[in-house]
Amino acid sequence: MAKQFTDSNFDADVLKSDKPVLVDFWAEWCGPCRMIGPIVDELHTEYDGKAVIGKLNVDENPEVAAKYGVRSIPTLLIFKDGQLVDKQVGVVAKSALVKKLEAQMS
Repeated sequence: MAKQFTDSNFDADVLKSDKPVLVDFWAEWCGPCRMIGPIVDELHTEYDGKAVIGKLNVDENPEVAAKYGVRSIPTLLIFKDGQLVDKQVGVVAKSALVKKLEAQMS
């Protein structure tokens, strides 16, 4: 299961991470979010130790979602060294997310 990000742990777990971080902004009621959720969980397992992969529920954690202008979900943001470096809005193939993550590994 992917890491759970919240308004309170976001700075420490995402912005201060020494590894690239993929954050899936989602909500329980969102159909497309349920489609991409298992992919995010797989990436969490596959990139263990190389990247931090997690989810942020926008209904429970509105501050971070507002800060990054998340208006449509699912939105996946990739951070590196505390900076937003890539963005994906909507459902996308796992291979596309892998490509985006790998680009931040070098």
